[in-house]
Amino acid sequence: MIDQDMCTSRRSFLKGAGLLAAGSALPAWFVEECAAQQATRPAASAAPSEQIRLGLIGCGGQGRADARNAQRFGKVVAVCDVDARHIANAKKDFPDADGYGDFRKLLERNDIDAVICGTVDHWHTLVSIAAMRAGKDVYCEKPLTLTIAEGKHLIEAEKQTGHILQTGTQQRSSIRFRLACDLVRNGRIGKIEKVEVWLPAGLRQGPFKTSAVPEGFNYDFWMGQTPKVPYVKERTHFSFRYWWEYSGGTMTDWGAHHNDIVLWALGMDGSGPVSVEGKQLVEMIPGGFTAASEYEVTYTYANGVVHECRSTTASEWHGGVKDPNRQQHGIKFIGSDGWIWVTRGVIEASDRALLTEKLPDSAPRVYISNDHIGNFIDCVRSRKVPICPATVGHRSASLCHLGVTAIRLGRKLKWDPVAEQFVGDAEANTYLSRPMRKPYDYSMV
Repeated sequence: MIDQDMCTSRRSFLKGAGLLAAGSALPAWFVEECAAQQATRPAASAAPSEQIRLGLIGCGGQGRADARNAQRFGKVVAVCDVDARHIANAKKDFPDADGYGDFRKLLERNDIDAVICGTVDHWHTLVSIAAMRAGKDVYCEKPLTLTIAEGKHLIEAEKQTGHILQTGTQQRSSIRFRLACDLVRNGRIGKIEKVEVWLPAGLRQGPFKTSAVPEGFNYDFWMGQTPKVPYVKERTHFSFRYWWEYSGGTMTDWGAHHNDIVLWALGMDGSGPVSVEGKQLVEMIPGGFTAASEYEVTYTYANGVVHECRSTTASEWHGGVKDPNRQQHGIKFIGSDGWIWVTRGVIEASDRALLTEKLPDSAPRVYISNDHIGNFIDCVRSRKVPICPATVGHRSASLCHLGVTAIRLGRKLKWDPVAEQFVGDAEANTYLSRPMRKPYDYSMV
């Protein structure tokens, strides 16, 4: 989706960001920096010869939103979904696009430069690998993978093919999250001692009834690699994310955003924690959603930083303060000299001077992107590495998968971030991958 901080010109950016600075603590020096960066942002392509030709695989709400956003730089020429209703909806947005029920047919086309993968989570890896092997660059929604093992396959495919993969963790292209990471990395709040992450609680509902598969919906293809089960409406489309079989609840859905920012701020994009401990806080309803709806997870890193990740309900707020008018999730970095709180649309600190004091020009900065889809398109054209390649998306997803595993096992686990294995725990290591139902395995890509 288009970040609310995006503007189309330096003048409009300054005007809009000035209002944002007054209302949500964006410091003036950073607003000026961001305005100066406007000239480096990719421009929309007017000439047909310069447009990126796009294919959309997975035409649900987020996929269509990504594709509409990407059309600033190109043209969607093909759409694909296992549900005919989704194809029909996508054709309303992209009337000239051809429709497909099998993504492999779309990938056979030589006139497609890049694809947007907006499928359910358990199809992300196979679709992305197939696309890169078919000569396409890929923008894949988060979380990048269903398992940790899948991430290794994606990284290998990215290396072998030389194609661009951008993970849809668009918070890395938000100015507030970038500011928070720059400040944390440059010691603005001293030595980092703890990071607190709050995620929205998931759904706890059920039991659900089976029913007939809707006409035009290829349910077997939708299930893909996962176990074959009778059709239950609530398993599919938006609510798939509350089933462990297809996702990991809000731990992987929102965790792929906020926990990703933790790794970015700590400078650990290629690593991870050395231990993880988790537990489920409420029992799920038999016959209903299977991913834990309320939970808490504690990660510990080799440098001693403790990273706590908890679900939060609508009545809760951070630090004991309740405010129903503000977002109930985000990230709090706690250091020896203060704290910084950041979420979408808001950045705050224990002392406003922590934000308003300009960083030195010589201070090292994180990768600058003010437009996530735009960064992807720019890298498709330039062949530069995007802000969230497979290596980054894999580690961010892995952090969430570690949390889900700890929640399901209900105990502390030791993790080797180099070998990417649990230490001395055969049962936990069985969670690194999952059996893939044939023919929906790596043989199809």
